[in-house]
Amino acid sequence: MRDDKFANDNKRIREVTYLGIVVNVLLAVVKLAVGMSAGSMALFADGVHSFSDLATDVAVLLGVRFGAKGPDQKHPYGHGRIETFSSVFVALALIVVGGGMIYKASRCIAGIDAGMEKEFVLGPGVIFVAVISVLSKEVLYWLTKTVAVKSHSTALYANAWHHRSDALSSVAVLVGFISIKFGYAYGDQLGAVAVGLMIILVGAKIMGKCFEEFSEGAVDGGTIEQITRIIESNENILKWHKLRTRNVGREVFIDMHILVDPGLNIVEAHDIAEQLEDAMHKQIVRPVNITVHIEPEMNVLNK
Repeated sequence: MRDDKFANDNKRIREVTYLGIVVNVLLAVVKLAVGMSAGSMALFADGVHSFSDLATDVAVLLGVRFGAKGPDQKHPYGHGRIETFSSVFVALALIVVGGGMIYKASRCIAGIDAGMEKEFVLGPGVIFVAVISVLSKEVLYWLTKTVAVKSHSTALYANAWHHRSDALSSVAVLVGFISIKFGYAYGDQLGAVAVGLMIILVGAKIMGKCFEEFSEGAVDGGTIEQITRIIESNENILKWHKLRTRNVGREVFIDMHILVDPGLNIVEAHDIAEQLEDAMHKQIVRPVNITVHIEPEMNVLNK
């Protein structure tokens, strides 16, 4: 059951990531070429950002591949945290790219690189490329996010935001283009600064989610509610307590104590635990790892 869920999710993750790689290469080449010819620093930076997406795409593919490996002697709880580390890499890439864009634009505004910048040439090429970039990267964002939500892949979710940051950076290029057309000389650079700040904030948000997992944070409230419903739907479980959950990559680790009729023999009590585990595997879309501790409900004897 666990391996089947990982295999199906991995296939969808690879497909949408390979699509992202193809789109990123095409956009990067076009943005760099048009940005240099038109003298648009924001569009050129946008092209560099598209190339940076390739590194995060590779990080996602590696994290998903190795993170889906099952437990072994050295890693009895599996390798799911490898995928979380790939999420950290994507977040760091976002922060670095955003900081670089702000640094470059700030130098230009301050006049430090004034002699090195080409004169901005107004033309339809910049607008056309920026619009195509916004549309294609926004489509990639939604496709990637959909797969990420269904597979509960933090690495892929981070990469989805990387796609969206690229789309928003292209929006900033358009804003800069329009502002220059209306006579504001630093609209292009200010657009790059705005995009840089946005990218840094997204990277920090993703990093925070990764640290929450590393600190053994519980799963989301919706999943806990689902676990509770599954437990309470089993009429043989009289009470339960000490429910604990945590994320390890895409896998949910659950341990709990259930109280059953003390008159049951060990085989019957074990069957109840098996039924509970089977229900968890079937009803929770994520791969789950469950440990159930069985206790006698002594109040039954006192009645």
